[in-house]
Amino acid sequence: MSEPRKPAEDLDAALSESIGRKVRSYRLQLGFTVAQLAEHSELSKGMLSKIENAQASPSLSTLARIAAALDIPLTSFFDDLEAHSVFHVKAGRGLDLVPRGSRHGLRGQQLGHQRGTTRRIEPVLYTINRNAKVGASYRHPGTEFLYMIEGVMEYAHGTRRFLLEPGDSLQFDGEVTHGPVRLVKWPVRLLSVKAYGDNDTASH
Repeated sequence: MSEPRKPAEDLDAALSESIGRKVRSYRLQLGFTVAQLAEHSELSKGMLSKIENAQASPSLSTLARIAAALDIPLTSFFDDLEAHSVFHVKAGRGLDLVPRGSRHGLRGQQLGHQRGTTRRIEPVLYTINRNAKVGASYRHPGTEFLYMIEGVMEYAHGTRRFLLEPGDSLQFDGEVTHGPVRLVKWPVRLLSVKAYGDNDTASH
């Protein structure tokens, strides 16, 4: 007779099953085959099949690659977890995010997460180094607030340009194309807070 599983093992199994269901669901919504998702995420078909069938527990870096390939927030995989009203992050311990097309010279650390089907706020600490590719190429629902901590850069919102220095802030409509266009002094560290309405869908 096999020994009963420990509570931690039950939690791991439930989490793997939930993640597997979500990966398959999001993949099918996009009309991707396993092979296509493997190509976009640079993972093997075998690994993706194991994840979808709860036969493997993916690392956060693997989930980040899958989320980027599906163009969804990494936190979408954890929406079914029990909701909490407090999210405490120690300095330097934020969950690393890898924005699509910006794998070199840009680091994003998620500082908060609101579980559930509606996401109202998304705080991220960005660090941009001199070898990062910059350009006004971001759009998303809701409003975004930026606060410069370190460095100097030129930031675009639509046709307008803003020189951001430490202590400066910028708030704008996320639906308008925006992003850094020139690094003046690096590294650049800034806090980004995206706020969404009831009908908005969060995306990076």
